[in-house]
Amino acid sequence: MQFSRTRMLLGSEALEHLFNTKVILFGVGGVGSWCAEALVRTGVGHLTIVDGDTVCASNINRQLMATTSTIGRPKVEVLRERLLDINPSLDINAIHGVFTEQTADSFHISDYDYVVDAIDSLKDKAHLILTATNSPATLFSAMGAALKLDPTRISVAEFWKVRGCPLAATLRRRFRSAKIFPTKKFQCVYSEELLRNREENTSEPTRANGSLVHITGISGFTLAGLLIQDAISK
Repeated sequence: MQFSRTRMLLGSEALEHLFNTKVILFGVGGVGSWCAEALVRTGVGHLTIVDGDTVCASNINRQLMATTSTIGRPKVEVLRERLLDINPSLDINAIHGVFTEQTADSFHISDYDYVVDAIDSLKDKAHLILTATNSPATLFSAMGAALKLDPTRISVAEFWKVRGCPLAATLRRRFRSAKIFPTKKFQCVYSEELLRNREENTSEPTRANGSLVHITGISGFTLAGLLIQDAISK
């Protein structure tokens, strides 16, 4: 059985709880794809993945489902196939779309035990945080993972205590400016390291920053670890 080692460490009761846990994960790029993999390999039985992008060549250096043979396909479609190959009994819903203020209600976040935020758009990320913290679900959020090299500097902190992360600082300023705040605390994965690009990106039409798989992967695994620890503690 593919979960025998998990059962040995966590016990049957905890594993059964993971099988029954419902998670919705927004963003299956560099961080989110690895988080999804870890959740399913550990035994989470109900997973919804949400992303509106398709695989492109520049994803290959850091995203789980990005290979030369999957370029052009929806990320959630490719990832769904992989996750079902790991656990054919997985209850998985792959949504090729994006979370926005306009689409928020369609995701029924209150139906889930956990929300994982791994999206990049500042506006949509802020609205997801507000929506998730105003629901019964527990939220875990990824801050910026680009422009980083040192894996030992990846950390976990409550959102208002994250330091040295420009994305977290910008989100806090946005909430203060709007005078609308998350209604409960939530844990974030982040790194205070901030490097500069050594070369400009000329292969893509949109501005992007350099990022590496060992950073995005560890960040995604850390998100999954936080969720798993919380789930089995209950």
